[in-house]
Amino acid sequence: MGKTRATVHGRDEIRRVKAATVTRGLNFPHAAQAVQIVRRRRIVTTGKVTLERIYAVTDLTAKQADAAEIAHRVRDHWGIENKIHHVRDTTYAEDASRVRTGTAPRAMGALRNLAIGALRLIGCDNIAAGLRKHGRDATRPLATLGIT
Repeated sequence: MGKTRATVHGRDEIRRVKAATVTRGLNFPHAAQAVQIVRRRRIVTTGKVTLERIYAVTDLTAKQADAAEIAHRVRDHWGIENKIHHVRDTTYAEDASRVRTGTAPRAMGALRNLAIGALRLIGCDNIAAGLRKHGRDATRPLATLGIT
């Protein structure tokens, strides 16, 4: 079992990860371990507590990844998810988008990812500021994409 504790962004958070070797009984053909992650969060200012349980399977054996390693990998994955999805929602207001039919939502998501990736490649940490800067000069986006 792996356990971590951190206080960031006004939240006190405890994560516990349990991993068990799978021998049979799961309908996942390559599953080697079943994982339970329990996240307990307490908002520092209000004292409100939330408890969340997440279950997963992995094809990594216990020798390849113990509970602590799985916790590290899951945390890294969440970091990537948050880095992209948080930017897409806050900068582009993606959750409020009215584009909902056909393949348009997927295309818009791909274009947003392209813009975010291009700005990160040129060293832009603040995507909103990078979009504003590129929006002021019509030649700048083309130069960033290597089109000029």
